[in-house]
Amino acid sequence: MLRSHSYRQHGVTLVELMIAMVLGMLVAAGIVTVFVSTSNNNRAQTQLARLQEEGRFAITRLGSDLRMADGQYCTNTGGIAQPVASGLYLDHLRAPKVYAKHLIGTATGTSSGAFGDVTTVWGGTSGSVNYPAVPAATYSMPSFLFMRGYDCTLTTCTPVDPTIAGLPAMGTAVGDRVKGTDVITVRYVDSSRGWAIGDAGGSSIGTASDGSGISSITLNPGTGEPPRSNFTNGDLVMLADCSSAQIFAASYSVASGLLTMSVDDNFDDSHPMMPRLESAPKVFDVNRDFQTVTYYLKVVSINNDGKPPLTGALIRRVNGGLKPDGTGTQSGAFEDELVRGIERMDFRYGVEDVDGNTRFLTAQQIDTSTNCPPAETNAITTAGCLWRGIKSIEVSVLMDGQMPLYSLGMSELGYSYGIDNMTKLAAPASHPIKPGDQGFIDQMLRREFTALVAVRNYNP
Repeated sequence: MLRSHSYRQHGVTLVELMIAMVLGMLVAAGIVTVFVSTSNNNRAQTQLARLQEEGRFAITRLGSDLRMADGQYCTNTGGIAQPVASGLYLDHLRAPKVYAKHLIGTATGTSSGAFGDVTTVWGGTSGSVNYPAVPAATYSMPSFLFMRGYDCTLTTCTPVDPTIAGLPAMGTAVGDRVKGTDVITVRYVDSSRGWAIGDAGGSSIGTASDGSGISSITLNPGTGEPPRSNFTNGDLVMLADCSSAQIFAASYSVASGLLTMSVDDNFDDSHPMMPRLESAPKVFDVNRDFQTVTYYLKVVSINNDGKPPLTGALIRRVNGGLKPDGTGTQSGAFEDELVRGIERMDFRYGVEDVDGNTRFLTAQQIDTSTNCPPAETNAITTAGCLWRGIKSIEVSVLMDGQMPLYSLGMSELGYSYGIDNMTKLAAPASHPIKPGDQGFIDQMLRREFTALVAVRNYNP
């Protein structure tokens, strides 16, 4: 007799299935939360690391040029100390003597194009400052041509708008100059260039038959010196040694390397003098070797597609870019984008006045001050004279991480910026100059970097 076997079916009830699904979802949610939190932390740490690296680079690169401000070949200091009202003896930098009629332009006239980014011209005005009329005789190169800064708000710059030198206008579009950021221009001689005088078989100087001064210079490059073709006809010449420097105009033949003193383009009250060979004289192309270096911030696209999100890039502009007539470039002119992620850049200038007191001033205060160290050898250097009294420059930059972090709240995105007198962390919208005012988004980490740069070519 066959027995029938009954088998009980095993499974889960609907309630049990729902409970299992809920538990699974909770576990999955926990895993996702941990993953998202880890991912956000990783992105934040990546931003901070990037901020530190690029902030240090920006400050270091700025400092290397600012330290060179006013630098000449080997005549930077050593003028005759003069007593002032406080009883101190203060010295001043030796400035090149200018024989050329057209070192810079006039309010309505001609320029040699020797310097780029010039915003101060003969007979022009800068705010409340009237600059000297066109010189009629040889003169010492004035202080305002060695260094000049510009304080910029969201709408204006003082003492003058640097766009007149060819820099981009302020705005929030890609390619504009970043709103609310300062600009600085410094000039110095690249002493590694030039042609040495006096070496056997090297470059030489011809004197006038009456012994009144220099009539010509023959460039014969030695080992390691630039080729003759680096000098362009129409560029100004600087003959410098360890006692003085002289700037004058000359016509040039590339084939022979002969520089011949120009009669029409130099003042006729005196002639460049023969240097002492034991003082290591050298010839420089003023247009190329007397470097004009300008720093400013330009709006760029983080993703390089011309679209937001946007940030600022530190631009190093050398020798002004275009010639005055807009045809081609100045000798050795170029612009480099050095680092991205900079939204603010501000400068304060540590100056020593006529009483030997040191204080920090803005560019506008320096430009209008007449409380200067002992003056140069003629009155033409009075305007903007305090630019020569700068002993140090305080640099402040505000860096962003260049990666939006939309998961962070405003309290987590807080930062401080000392120039705005905000020493405590504050949300982006609480700052006087807000990222949104500049075309940038709030949701990025930001940090301030500062440095005090000593100007090495100052002799108190």
